[in-house]
Amino acid sequence: MSVSKPPPPPSTSHLAIPPSSTSTPSSSATSPLATPHSHGPPPPSPVKISMQEHFAINVCPGPILPIPQISDFFPRFHDYPCTPPPPREKKILKEETFNGETGVGYKDGERRLDNDGDTEEANDSDDEDTYLGTLEFTLLFDQENNCLHCTINKAKGLKAMDSNGLADPYVKLHLLPGASKANKLRTKTLKNTLNPVWNETLIYHGITAADMTTKTLRLCVCDMDRLGRNEFIGEVRVALKKLREGENKRYNMGLERITQNKEANNQTVEPGAVVAEEERGRILVSLCYNTEKGCLLVGIIRCAHLAAMDSNGYSDPFVKITLQPDMGKKSKYKTSVKKKTLNPEFNEEFSYEVTMDQLAKKTLEISVWDYDLGMSNDFIGGVELGINASGQRLRHWFDCLKNKGKKVEYWHTLTQQGAPSSDKPD
Repeated sequence: MSVSKPPPPPSTSHLAIPPSSTSTPSSSATSPLATPHSHGPPPPSPVKISMQEHFAINVCPGPILPIPQISDFFPRFHDYPCTPPPPREKKILKEETFNGETGVGYKDGERRLDNDGDTEEANDSDDEDTYLGTLEFTLLFDQENNCLHCTINKAKGLKAMDSNGLADPYVKLHLLPGASKANKLRTKTLKNTLNPVWNETLIYHGITAADMTTKTLRLCVCDMDRLGRNEFIGEVRVALKKLREGENKRYNMGLERITQNKEANNQTVEPGAVVAEEERGRILVSLCYNTEKGCLLVGIIRCAHLAAMDSNGYSDPFVKITLQPDMGKKSKYKTSVKKKTLNPEFNEEFSYEVTMDQLAKKTLEISVWDYDLGMSNDFIGGVELGINASGQRLRHWFDCLKNKGKKVEYWHTLTQQGAPSSDKPD
């Protein structure tokens, strides 16, 4: 026989005291019956925070650091590799003046303290304060041979242009005004360097003393990009009138961003015939009368700064020479064709069997042509030497007759007036 036991009386520790307005927190707190399992008033709820704030507090304690910019990993002030440069502060750059003129060359040991690249293009505003580097080169004018020797030595601290923090620099030269492919020279390209050393000499032929008073040499440093267009880094300009004949002058100049003036380089024929003659080009001719053989030796050495006649910006030049009055086939000669060039070098010599008395009455016609396969050849320019010539052309003819057996070389400017009487294509 089972006897059910009555349920035990409820413990006082588990009594549920209904909340009343008369009860106070102090009485409940001091009551000895209060236990952790008592059903007293609920504790105040904790402050609610979002999950994002929770992770921010636990994972990223302390102040939030700025996100590094991608430009911080490509230094522009020091050689690569190096620590990222400190952030640059924008500052107003004033145009620097040296020797009373802006953009003039620096001598050895002199360096720029501030960058004067405040005239660069508007679409590259981030580079207004950027140091572009320096270029060291040497100029020498040889008036006897009408040559301007430009030796490109080296560059320092060039601006990084590639994603690896380096550049593939080269230097190209132009003569202003009238920059074109005819007076463009260029060095070789050096790979992956911000301090290239070229030690390369480029020569301008056919430069006269008059050119030295009016021309300006422009040297541009560029970065070669095989997959895209080559990028411009900076340039320097030197007024050739300050270069003395025979002086080997060394320059150390800071690269600049100079706004291109299209009007200055615009080729127009309005000023007069002098500009038109300059566009035709020049030719170096040697004359020598050999008394032993009784013949005139005519040497076609080279041409310089020829006018571009083809769509690719070049020409395929060759030279025709004729001794007038016409002596038949023996009076006409032609050089070989030089492909795709505006500064051809021929070094070819031709002879005419003629006595000294007859030569005094003759006229030598020299014409430069652009060869076109299957089409009419284009006339570039010409020059006439003889008793009826004037100026330097007449002086060249007289020097040949006076100095028998001596080779006399002169540069002559090609003109449209030098067109031969018969300009039919070959």
